[in-house]
Formats: sequence, structure tokens, C-alpha cells
Amino acid sequence: MADIFAVTQQALLGFDVELVDVERAPLGLLRVTIDRPDGVRIEDCEQVSHQLSHAFEVENIDYKRLEVSSPGVDRPLRRLADYVRFAGQRIEIRLREPVQSRKAFSGILQVEGTESPVLSLVYEDQTGQPQTLPFSFDDVDRAHLDPVLDFKGKKR
Repeated sequence: MADIFAVTQQALLGFDVELVDVERAPLGLLRVTIDRPDGVRIEDCEQVSHQLSHAFEVENIDYKRLEVSSPGVDRPLRRLADYVRFAGQRIEIRLREPVQSRKAFSGILQVEGTESPVLSLVYEDQTGQPQTLPFSFDDVDRAHLDPVLDFKGKKR
């Protein structure tokens, strides 16, 4: 069987979308997550779904249901390019190894340089003082955007 991510990426070359993730879920669900700089529209999902249905049939990729969606406001950061793209944004990271007896941090992502980006996170410690946590891409177990949402004037 072909590499599903590679087949999906190849099938989307003519589209103005970024492939974020391809996931096999229970009961034959194949979930494809796409993104665009100005946001994913329902038309984008429809076009990508139609294109992928044909590509998967040609490549003989077995699935029962295909789901194409946007990554949402808490978009996962999977590649180093994602960190560079979302520099200055609020993120939540979980490290592979603990730092200061903890693995989970949330704060503002700082990125210096583009060739070999240097990553850090500005967060508040338990006393409310700003701290800087330097980290490498390899140190991260998982990360995602962590936007502050305002629901009827309630902020977190």
C-alpha cells in the first residue's frame, strides 16, 4: 500500500491548500486536515474531497469514509515550518522531557532566524513573572496553537 500522506500531498499539488495531517481513524474513517493562509472554506473541503476520492481509488487506498476539514483554531504544529509561520502566537507545548519538573507550557512562541530557527516560549511562572523557555523542535512531544477566545466578554 502506498504512503497515504505522500499520495495525498501529490494529489493536492494544484490546490491552494496546505496538507496538515492525514489520519486513519476507527471504522474505516480517513481524516484529512487542510489549511490555507486566509482560512479554509467549505468549498475547499468539497474540492479536496472530490480530488482525493479519485486519487485514492487510483492508488487503491482502502477507506470507508473520507473526512476533509480545517485544523480549527487550536491547529497542531507538526513541522518546523509551522513554528516559523506562527511565531508571535500563543501556543501550548508538551515536552518529551520535563523542565523545572513540568512538561506542559503555554505562552508566546518566539522564533529567531529562518535558516536554522531558534525556538523559545515566553510564559508566566507560578508567581506571574515572565520566563523564557528555550527549546528545540526535537524536544517537543506535541504542540498546538492556544488562542485566547473571547466569549461574551469572558477572557481566560
